[in-house]
Amino acid sequence: MEITEIRVFPKEGQDKKLKAYTTVTFDDSFVVRNIKVIQGSTGLFIAMPSRKMKSSCSKCNFKNEVGAKFCNHCGVAVQPVSNEEIAADAKSEHRDIAHPITQKFREYLQNMVLEAYKKEVG
Repeated sequence: MEITEIRVFPKEGQDKKLKAYTTVTFDDSFVVRNIKVIQGSTGLFIAMPSRKMKSSCSKCNFKNEVGAKFCNHCGVAVQPVSNEEIAADAKSEHRDIAHPITQKFREYLQNMVLEAYKKEVG
């Protein structure tokens, strides 16, 4: 799989950790949007697009974000979700929508995105 296009959208206020969003096209056939360029303590890295996990209210079945203390629909106290109820790859509040399977491809993707980011911001 080859990266055929990278679009970089720098964020305003360069003092923040989030430096840019990128859109990456693979083989002129597949697009992944919202890959983030983030300034970490050891340098720049990429974060794949993700979404917040949700859990159902025991009273009304409304889907609330994991970690919520009260239901946003009925107001009842939400019981914390136990580790047994959460899939092994979804133990955090966020779950990647798309991500590289191999370390080799992750390094390739990160290198290409960071190179495009550096060219964009000068």
